[in-house]
Amino acid sequence: MNRLFRITCLSLFFSVRFMIVAGANTPENNFDWSKVIDAIIAVESNGNPKAVSGKSCGAMQITPICVKECNNILKKLNSSKRYTLNDRFSVEKSKEMFLLIQSYFNPSNDVEKAIRSWNGGNNYSKKGTQRYYEKVMRKLKN
Repeated sequence: MNRLFRITCLSLFFSVRFMIVAGANTPENNFDWSKVIDAIIAVESNGNPKAVSGKSCGAMQITPICVKECNNILKKLNSSKRYTLNDRFSVEKSKEMFLLIQSYFNPSNDVEKAIRSWNGGNNYSKKGTQRYYEKVMRKLKN
C-alpha cells in the first residue's frame, strides 16, 4: 500500500509539473505568447519556414543548441517526446519549442526577457540584444 501511494503521488507530481512547465493554460499560466511569437517570426525570417542562416533554421531561426535544450527539458520532465533538427522547419513545432523554453526559463512570462533570450540565450546581455529587442518591439506595436 505504501509503495502504491508513493507511485501515485510521484505520477501526480510529474503530471502537474509537466503541465506547468510545458505552458499549459492553467489559471496561473494562461499567458498568450502568440503576438510575441509572430513578431519574432517576422524579424527572424519574414515568415519563411524554410529560411536558413548558418546553423539557424526555420521561421524562428532555431539553432541545434536550442533543439538540444528543449530535449533536455523534456528529458527532465520524463517526457518521451523529442524534437529533431528537421522540426525547426515546422512553424508549429518551432512555436512549441519557444513555449517550452519560455515556460522553463521564463515562468514569470517576462516579454522583454523572452525576446532578449531568444536572440542572446539565457545569459544574454542587454547591450548585445538591444537592436534585436527594438526590432521585435516595433513589430509588436504594428
